[in-house]
Amino acid sequence: MSESDLYLPIKRFLEGQGYVVKGEIAPCDVVAVRGEEPPVIVELKAQLNLALVLQAVDRLAISDTVYVAFRVGKGHSGAWRSRRKATVSLLRRLGLGLLTVSARDKVEAVLDPAPYRPKTNVRRKARLLKEFSERVGDPEAGGTGSRQRLTAYRQDAVRCARALVDDATLKVAIVRQRASVERAGAILRDNHYGWFERVTPGFYTLTTKGRKELAAWAERFER
Repeated sequence: MSESDLYLPIKRFLEGQGYVVKGEIAPCDVVAVRGEEPPVIVELKAQLNLALVLQAVDRLAISDTVYVAFRVGKGHSGAWRSRRKATVSLLRRLGLGLLTVSARDKVEAVLDPAPYRPKTNVRRKARLLKEFSERVGDPEAGGTGSRQRLTAYRQDAVRCARALVDDATLKVAIVRQRASVERAGAILRDNHYGWFERVTPGFYTLTTKGRKELAAWAERFER
């Protein structure tokens, strides 16, 4: 199925809203005009891909009202099915609209073009800066995928484990002092990594798992 199969459904959809529609005008797949309004441009592809998005971005130099359109439904646009939310977010940020065409040629206006006015997520920004300021050194190379990270929290957990490694059992206050980690009590109590075991209230020891994994993390640790 080619992108030209999308033309008639899109044409009928726009004509139903009072537009005069013509195909292949200059570099544009579809151009629709209604009265004195700015032209509506629609770029067509059989499926969602980067080429479609790049084409649409280029057309923003001609009109502020640019849509991408592609086929959806069984056997079509797997990327759309798996990444719908992210796709809509990207197109919104780019100021593009989105029309989808079903297997039965039903057109849905998923997103209308509009100027994007980003709003900073204050919480996420605060978490980002907190992690940046608390992480010691630069132990993680950018772009290394989804492996476990040596975060600031894990660095503190490693410090606590190091404080325990030579002793069977220690009081939380001593671990805090040796490791220079103020949140040592919470780290030992929460035990997110399975490294610590409470022996009696206020006293902890290092588990076998903790001793084993400490050695591995120590290679990447920067104090």
